[in-house]
Amino acid sequence: MDKTNVPETTAMKDFLALIKIGIVNSNLITVFTGMWLAFVMNDVPFMANLDTIFFTLLGSAFIIAGSASLNNYIDRDIDPLMERTKSRPTVTGKISYSKVLILGLALVIIGSALLFLTTFTAGVIGIVGILSYVVIYSMWSKRRHVSNTVVGSISGAMPPLIGWAAVDPTLDVLAWMLFLIMFIWQPPHFYALAMKRSEEYGKAGIPMLPTVKGFAVTKRHMFVWTLLLLPLPFFMMDLGLAFFTLATILNIGWVTLAITGFKAKDDLKWAKNMFVYSLQYLTIMFVAMVIVTVI
Repeated sequence: MDKTNVPETTAMKDFLALIKIGIVNSNLITVFTGMWLAFVMNDVPFMANLDTIFFTLLGSAFIIAGSASLNNYIDRDIDPLMERTKSRPTVTGKISYSKVLILGLALVIIGSALLFLTTFTAGVIGIVGILSYVVIYSMWSKRRHVSNTVVGSISGAMPPLIGWAAVDPTLDVLAWMLFLIMFIWQPPHFYALAMKRSEEYGKAGIPMLPTVKGFAVTKRHMFVWTLLLLPLPFFMMDLGLAFFTLATILNIGWVTLAITGFKAKDDLKWAKNMFVYSLQYLTIMFVAMVIVTVI
């Protein structure tokens, strides 16, 4: 990148961009929800386990931040080609590649150690999440296969499992429903983003579904993924009728929006609506899980 065009940033801003702080924060919400539900469903006192809460949240934050840093290191050759990534500190040169690698490895190692201080299962799930994101997704599938988004969804669905396992390593059915919600949610969410950035992904050589198969095929895939969410509330009845009703309404709303895409005159406007709905969907769902167990 031309140094004259490098935006002015602070060291803290560069650090937060490197670890993708937005992703860290959003994932911590799902970690906390999984942990909270495990406390409630197993009648484990919340305030008596503040050490577990601390190790789980900090450990999760570290492995997510470390994995994001390693992803930036791996993608340092293609990030300059995309508008949304060309201002990353690994592209602007604000942080050297060696420092990024060291920071990423240090964070995932420390984060994993913190998770093992809760339960062995939580630590193992954390490591599986790191390997699936850094190795299987970032180093392998992202640049080779159109199914890269689905592969990447595995690691993205790990946070609530980590939270639950830190309290209850046996992993109840409800824990796996949290995993499935996160796993199924990601393809329509990221396909909507990929539709907007289709040309950029093509320029960078990343085989995203909209770039390789086109918008029509992508719409069909998004519709099917939203359909897969419909049965999940039936396996979450432990959270009560209010949550079941809310989740079902949200699911039907997303399916309906997906259907409108087949006749949409403006594909990018529809994709933006799908993207915004996905963000609201996930936030409402996970916050609601906590609320219904409190009131």
